[in-house]
Amino acid sequence: MKLSDLKTSGHPKTLFSSFLYFDVSFMIWVMLGALGVFITQDFGLSPSQKGLIVAIPILAGSFFRIVLGILTDRFGPKKTATLGMSITAIPLLWGLLAGNTMPELFMIGILLGVAGASFAVALPMASRWYPPHLQGLAMGIAGAGNSGTLFATLFGPRLAEQFGWHVTMGFALIPLFITFIIFMILAKDAPSQPAPQPLANYFKVFAHKDTWFFCILYSVTFGGFVGLSSFLSMFFVDEYKLTSIQAGDFVTLCVAAGSFFRPVGGFISDKIGGVKVLSFLFIGVAVCMLGVSQLPPLFAITALLFVGMMCLGMGNGAVFQLVPQRFQKEIGMITGIVGAAGGIGGFFLPNILGTLKELTGSYASGFITFSIIALVAFSVLLFASYSWKKTWNVKGSAVKI
Repeated sequence: MKLSDLKTSGHPKTLFSSFLYFDVSFMIWVMLGALGVFITQDFGLSPSQKGLIVAIPILAGSFFRIVLGILTDRFGPKKTATLGMSITAIPLLWGLLAGNTMPELFMIGILLGVAGASFAVALPMASRWYPPHLQGLAMGIAGAGNSGTLFATLFGPRLAEQFGWHVTMGFALIPLFITFIIFMILAKDAPSQPAPQPLANYFKVFAHKDTWFFCILYSVTFGGFVGLSSFLSMFFVDEYKLTSIQAGDFVTLCVAAGSFFRPVGGFISDKIGGVKVLSFLFIGVAVCMLGVSQLPPLFAITALLFVGMMCLGMGNGAVFQLVPQRFQKEIGMITGIVGAAGGIGGFFLPNILGTLKELTGSYASGFITFSIIALVAFSVLLFASYSWKKTWNVKGSAVKI
């Protein structure tokens, strides 16, 4: 397998469009987390309330991922993405013009979930253009759009410092509009787009145990990535007394590891199999989070979070090297479901960190809990892999698991 195969075996313009759409949407999805320090100052929130505010868009994104996944399979990813970007403009305008009460803030967070649901559109759009031996790399490149977090954490606090968080949300309309235009020009639905099915058929994937295995695994890898991305700014401010801009810079460094190594996880999984890659990564996450729980000096904890986020990002790519091999025809729906599970994981993690901080007075117990969760996911992977090796080999699959 060569990287040049991406040009000859698929549609590079659509792959780029998928990445760009997901990238900008992801940036918008995590904006409440990036601006959390400024928002919590305005509303005077407790640690548990902070976790809830940044987690609401993540939870809403879980629900909308299933909805957009169904729409992707029924009407095609391009039409669905167009609808998604149009709706995403609403909470940005709301945040710009209003958003001065808690109920409004909750509603803005819920509508921002539509931006997070772009995952269930961008990945199937890319996947359908590429053969099985390139699935890990293609899905990894499209999924690397979670690097949008970098722009949120790097520029969000700086803009909010100068203009306030309301105006900063308005600024996000600019890249959204540019992406909308580029997407409409370059993106193209694949010829392999399946014919629409009765609505009930899309929910049959829930009957497969593999669906639940993938959901558990992704709830830890992606849930860990997006949950930490949303919460770490407040963690650095609370625990290490950094300014909001300094905290954003440190979070950006950690997020970069998870974002840019996602394609690497998919690429290596194409070579040696997603199960092998995930096995090492879950252990790596557990070790790193245990180290973070000791709350070492700033340099050490940044290094641990960098490596931990890198493992989570690679894990995201590894999971979605496996998913298209098992569910080829239902890729839109299954991406929505598995992506939703990732969002649910991302919802619980900030709440766990915030609530345990409030109960114990320390973030240590929250990171220890996450370390244990990673080990549980490793156990689930080992159990699931026995089933996959039997069933997939029987089907004559030539791809590595």
